[in-house]
Amino acid sequence: MNKKSIKDVNVAGKKCLVRVDFNVPMKNGVITDETRINGALPTIKYLIEQGAKVILCSHMGKPHNIFTKGFGLTKKEKKAVEALPIEEQAKAKEEFLQKALKDKEKFTLKPVAIKLAEKLGQEVKFAEDVVGPCADELVANIKDGEVILLENTRFEQGEEKRDEALCKKLASYCEVYVNDAFGTAHRSHATTAAIAEYGFVKEAVCGFLIEKELSVMADSLENPVRPFVAILGGAKVADKLKVISNLLEKCDTLIIGGGMAYTFLKAQGYEVGTSLVDTEQIEYCKDMMAKAKELGKNFYLPVDAVIAKEFPNPIDAEVETEVCSVENIPADKMGLDIGPKTIELYADAVKSAKTVIWNGPMGVFENPCFANGTISVAKALAETTATTIIGGGDSAAAVTTFGLADKMTHISTGGGASLELFEGKKLPGIECLNDK
Repeated sequence: MNKKSIKDVNVAGKKCLVRVDFNVPMKNGVITDETRINGALPTIKYLIEQGAKVILCSHMGKPHNIFTKGFGLTKKEKKAVEALPIEEQAKAKEEFLQKALKDKEKFTLKPVAIKLAEKLGQEVKFAEDVVGPCADELVANIKDGEVILLENTRFEQGEEKRDEALCKKLASYCEVYVNDAFGTAHRSHATTAAIAEYGFVKEAVCGFLIEKELSVMADSLENPVRPFVAILGGAKVADKLKVISNLLEKCDTLIIGGGMAYTFLKAQGYEVGTSLVDTEQIEYCKDMMAKAKELGKNFYLPVDAVIAKEFPNPIDAEVETEVCSVENIPADKMGLDIGPKTIELYADAVKSAKTVIWNGPMGVFENPCFANGTISVAKALAETTATTIIGGGDSAAAVTTFGLADKMTHISTGGGASLELFEGKKLPGIECLNDK
């Protein structure tokens, strides 16, 4: 990796604005998964130990325009108000604004500040705004080794719009900008990239989390120990068009599972019943299979499937299932997981691998009736001596759910960012940082 990290610059006594990913799941104001907070701890602790003044910022959820300054109405709400008789508009507007104020509590980072303070064993001062008077005062008075957490950056309309004024104001809070939010590195927002792209900060470096993500994932993609096996799952081919094409050029074996497999099977001429098929991508699937053959790559598709009459509703509902060859899926049934012969085929491919990357489940793993394929692939990776990289998202959730996370070499903290890295794309949140 040729980007500078926090160890390449002097941070002692300097104000460091650190973009972290504290977009944690919450229920009734309680954090239900602390993984992202834990992922940021090494960088925060290092900066504290070095005597830096630590100012943290992150988004939380998708409040968008509801939470702009003054809590203005969204376009949809404004339209709804204007459609009412004049005498009713003021009351309706007030109701929308009160709802916005109430909903704001769902997106505040205040519970994260409390949890982070517990983990650090020291106070984390919370700014109830991003660049307002509260943040101004806290930043002006911060001492070496102290930590501040700014409010949800998406409460500022300029965050997603890359607003120059917002970037300039945030830059005035720091001497060093640190990006340690790999989960948002593919976003070109004010705090994830623009602040450095505009040149408002001279020293822009990565934290330990991004450094690890790049050293493990990027290096494995560019210089893998072979045989290199890539496993792709998930629902739609369209979500992974460029990923499939790019990985075919890098890996030795490409394994396809999940809902997207049925579009490939359809492209081979199989009838797949009511299984999920992306009809617009059938020709693309044919092209990719031809590309694999031309490049001499192994290309694996399911040979059998676990099928049912319909998709479970609710998703964890028990349904009647059966196993059949992909050549014999009934017209009125759909494939919802890979079958036992496919599991054996995929596990064998993994056994001889030296590098494996995996993104996307093999079936509807949220339902026990269709979780066996995903569990079996996770176990196969856990049992191999290969470097195993899980590309965030549902795959990361699956290995964590199945208690196999500690058996993997690396589990990425960013599903979307991982996919774009697998595509071969350059990530704005990485590209904006100083080269070594």
